Amino acid sequence: MNMHLIFWVCLLGMIAMVPLHFKSLEHDKLQRKYGQKKGIKIGEIYGLISGWGFFGFWIGIWVSPQPRFTLPLSTRYSVNLSFLNLRIPLVHMAISFPFLAVGCWLGIQGVKMITLRASETHRTERIVTKGVYSIVRHPQYLGGLLSHVGITFLLSSLYSLVVTSLLTFLIYLIALKEEEELAREFGEEYLDYKRRVPMLIPKLQ
Repeated sequence: MNMHLIFWVCLLGMIAMVPLHFKSLEHDKLQRKYGQKKGIKIGEIYGLISGWGFFGFWIGIWVSPQPRFTLPLSTRYSVNLSFLNLRIPLVHMAISFPFLAVGCWLGIQGVKMITLRASETHRTERIVTKGVYSIVRHPQYLGGLLSHVGITFLLSSLYSLVVTSLLTFLIYLIALKEEEELAREFGEEYLDYKRRVPMLIPKLQ
């Protein structure tokens, strides 16, 4: 079996989670189709499957067998982790830690502010505009992308590096869909927040 196949399975699995994620966000449509209580439950199930599935496949992209890359002048000093059969160039470590630190902080703070349940089920009862949500509208997604870069460099995963732009595009599509549904549910309250706070790239001021 071609070990690189694991990477492609994870990438396709991640892509396959996107339509299911979209379905989990269509709260009004699901409730009209199945009734309020059943529609809410089905949406939450869709959210759990797509959310954890997306994240699980994302981890697979990082750790699956694939070629390794090294930056120029980064091969002289490295840390050998023999029990993992992994050699980490110190330059890669220096690059990865800031991305990981900021990415993890954004992700954790984002979950704390909207609750783990809302993060898992993609169903929110209110618009959060404080803390990290005053920096960007999707701090968890920004945190995920920053962490992706950090882990990619830490593990020197070439395929993971190559598909970074595709993963960013998938996150962007998901964020657009979420905003469409939030605007439908919360109206002017969300549109006003959207006008004030950038989607994924913080304002430099």
